[in-house]
Amino acid sequence: MRLGIWLLVIAGLVAVARVYLTVRRMSAQRKDDWDERLVKNLRAQGGDMFRPYDVDFFFDLPDESACERVSALLRAREFAVDYRRMPADQSDRCTLHASKAIRVSVTEMQALTREFREIALQNQGRYDGWAAAGMTRPSGR
Repeated sequence: MRLGIWLLVIAGLVAVARVYLTVRRMSAQRKDDWDERLVKNLRAQGGDMFRPYDVDFFFDLPDESACERVSALLRAREFAVDYRRMPADQSDRCTLHASKAIRVSVTEMQALTREFREIALQNQGRYDGWAAAGMTRPSGR
């Protein structure tokens, strides 16, 4: 009887772990799907995927020292970077903007999103996404 209870508890824990991992995977996939939607939107607007676009990347970071760390990483990869502290009445955080001319593809943008999301998290911040110069954002987010 006691063994049966333990087996039920273990099975329940395994089920909970599987649900948690599935939800996490789906969440990451939805974020990657946003990159795909942006690239498709650019193509729908007549974008040429074989030429580089000026792409802007946005970060929300806790302070100027975090901005300096992220800036150094991005400048080493030839991104143009600027940041500023938000007005005190809006927030006590900083915004960082990076830009670079790159060819826009779904796989490349998804890889950059994953990488920039991790960099932002390591610096107690948030990666806010990207936009190519002249494109309009799709609705639904």
